[in-house]
Amino acid sequence: MITRTFDTSKKAAEAAAIEAAELIRVSLGTRGKARVVAATGASQIEFLQRLIAAPGIAWTQVELFHLDEYIGLPGTHPASFQRYIRERIVEPTGIVQVHYLDGMADPASVCSITGSAISAAPVDVAFTGIGENGHLAFNDPPADFETEEPFLVVNLDEQARMQQVREGWFSSLDDVPKRAITMSIRQILKAKSIVCIATGLAKG
Repeated sequence: MITRTFDTSKKAAEAAAIEAAELIRVSLGTRGKARVVAATGASQIEFLQRLIAAPGIAWTQVELFHLDEYIGLPGTHPASFQRYIRERIVEPTGIVQVHYLDGMADPASVCSITGSAISAAPVDVAFTGIGENGHLAFNDPPADFETEEPFLVVNLDEQARMQQVREGWFSSLDDVPKRAITMSIRQILKAKSIVCIATGLAKG
């Protein structure tokens, strides 16, 4: 594991985007395609802006998964991670093959279908962040480190939900869903490479 520290979020985003872009280029160059997992949230915004602007990436050959989604939240909701992925990655790049987690569909079916898709081949690179309570995706501590299921239905703890309010995604705690679909810890760690970004004093 390589850890790098930066004095601004902008510098962290720039360095992470350079690393991530090169990992994608290598996969495209060696296999003609790349499988990528993308995170959402405030810490990813600057990083994704720089990544999608990186030259030399054939985005139409990239297959994209995302980490998590609220249960009961439509893909049109401003806080929906599906909407975040669509507006910040898919539409600007023209990615064709996207595996959205549908918060309005049956959670068990979503976990099964998307789990089968991601298990079909190795993931080249996963982009992740870390929550204020230490959560990875929506795996709140104490997370399940044993399950081999690629996706899980989880209950969200209050600290994780309050972070969403503080970051401006919801107006109050009552508006934040209490359950979510999340990629499991073991599935995230199966990626060949992981680029993890954590910014802000609350995560220090």
